[in-house]
Amino acid sequence: MLAASDLVSRRFLVHTFGCQMNAHDSERMAEVLTGAGWEEATALEGADLIVFNTCSVREKAEQKLLSEVGKLKPLKERNPKLLIAVAGCVAQQEGQKLLDRVEHLDIVLGPDNVPELPALLEEVERGGMALARTEFDLENPKFLAASGASASVTAYVTTMKGCDERCSFCIVPTTRGPERYRPTEEILGEIGRLVGGGTREVLLLGQTVDSFRDPALPPPASDDPDESQFPELLRRIQAANPSLARVRYTSPHPRHLTPSLVRAHAELEVLARHVHMPVQSGSNRMLRRMIRRYTREEYLARVRSLQNARAHLGERITVSTDLIVGFPGETEDDFAHTLSLVEEVGFTSLYAFKYSPRPGTPALKLGDDVTEAQKSERLTRLLALADTLGQAHLKGLVGTQATALLEGPSKNDRRGIPGTRLFQGRTERAEIVHVPVPEHVDATGLLVPVAITAAHKHSLEGEALDARIFTDHVSSGLGRTLRRRLPVVGLTEGESP
Repeated sequence: MLAASDLVSRRFLVHTFGCQMNAHDSERMAEVLTGAGWEEATALEGADLIVFNTCSVREKAEQKLLSEVGKLKPLKERNPKLLIAVAGCVAQQEGQKLLDRVEHLDIVLGPDNVPELPALLEEVERGGMALARTEFDLENPKFLAASGASASVTAYVTTMKGCDERCSFCIVPTTRGPERYRPTEEILGEIGRLVGGGTREVLLLGQTVDSFRDPALPPPASDDPDESQFPELLRRIQAANPSLARVRYTSPHPRHLTPSLVRAHAELEVLARHVHMPVQSGSNRMLRRMIRRYTREEYLARVRSLQNARAHLGERITVSTDLIVGFPGETEDDFAHTLSLVEEVGFTSLYAFKYSPRPGTPALKLGDDVTEAQKSERLTRLLALADTLGQAHLKGLVGTQATALLEGPSKNDRRGIPGTRLFQGRTERAEIVHVPVPEHVDATGLLVPVAITAAHKHSLEGEALDARIFTDHVSSGLGRTLRRRLPVVGLTEGESP
């Protein structure tokens, strides 16, 4: 195998399509490559390896991938040594068929095979055939962990992978395999390293993140089959990391939003005051056809409990969701139930998308009888309602106070106030907020109490309640730039950012 010193000039570029799990996998892929002596490129023309880390939840994402890979054919013709790889869910779904379809593709790599990438690259470079490696690690599951040596403000930490839910529309069980859970001690160890490197917020990842199980933990207090050990995991994360500012998680399943998880939100200060809880439809008839395994009434009752979990402290937990329009058989009455659910819950934001038939899913047997025009019209109405509710929510926050975790300088600063620059952050309820900071201060990673002064279409403005927090930040020596995550260039409809 080539030594790292022999590869020091080789450069890679990773393009990420999809959800937070894909973004996490891309970060780990970058670490695997740099550990093998590769360096990260800044542009296509300077790369020796281009990796597309893909999502297949929607057909649109697959089409975009094929378009992007196709654009590289002239570049490959000019530079035959250029290596092109497709990783992630489309790779797992298509395997060898993708190599047969795209002649200038070198490697197809499934999510569980990321550690093998350097060895596969070496084999192709030595004159081997194009390779497809898409094997699940069912017997001895491995979880890629961040080194913690170069932390970001918010870090992704995987707690489980795969899915056993078998929703009729979803291809994830095919592309990610059955549920496999990571040992609690591994999770705590990775979070400890990240916090030690400067991470302020952890986002726990899993296809059904709140279904977590670990034989090493005490069994759930209830014999309810929907109970899991996720609440206990959350408690151990807070206990082991007192300096951690915030914990979020995605994507949970409503079945596991049990009383014990609601109690965790009531009692744990580290948990964000916002949860993204997918529902997919407000119609019981559609929920049955989707095989979601809960009713509208059950979803409402559980979400109401969550929203009110901290009412004794004068706080309300906000909720966002995912919704599908145009699922097979959806009538106007079914869609009206979805609209009414959105209003009844009062979602602060939502991710909505048209039903897209996916290969091998049970919903294919239902046909696709909602016209494209109907899907588009319903999506437009749903998004208009979401915008109305979202803007009303943001406007209602003007004059209140929040705590902003600053992620870095805002992309645009139209205020132009001399001596300051805007930093972007998120409140404890996940609203985006822009805060003016003295221009000589790097406030990345700082937790700032703010007064909300203005609301825009999708964000807020705020002022620090005590400007001395920035002076103290500099004098303490904490002001420094934390690493930014690899960009997600093709966020899939329905996935939260």
